[in-house]
Amino acid sequence: MKRITPFLWFATEAEEAAEYYVGIFPNSRISSVTRYGEGGPGPKGMALTVAFNLDGEDFVALNGQRPIPHTAAISFVVNCTTQDEVDHYWDTLGAGGKYDQCGWLADKYGISWQVVPRALPELLQQPDKAKAGRVMQAMMQMKKIEIAKLREASA
Repeated sequence: MKRITPFLWFATEAEEAAEYYVGIFPNSRISSVTRYGEGGPGPKGMALTVAFNLDGEDFVALNGQRPIPHTAAISFVVNCTTQDEVDHYWDTLGAGGKYDQCGWLADKYGISWQVVPRALPELLQQPDKAKAGRVMQAMMQMKKIEIAKLREASA
């Protein structure tokens, strides 16, 4: 077991959310489900916790029986190699949620994600500060990050 595991609070959607995420990321699975018994506080048989793995990263989701809103103060970064990957994660994670600036989105459960092409930090950290500045300006105009536009700004 890893020393630190992200633990996500849901009112009642933990199992549904875990199944949703497992369906989006390759090499992912639900590891275990612990269910409420007679003692509650949730309905008998409902998931209490759902342990799941998304492409090598462990998570636990909890049905806490009362809504606590998620915020963008905590987010998960999805590092992408290609524009096709960016498009896939942007479209699937964002479906039913809210798209924001600079590759940020909140999914339909309110969990914040950053869908980031690996090219972005490379272009922002290049030695030519003028080019890096143009890349930053281009990114600030985007919702979904577009690699070709970043490279064009860096030219």
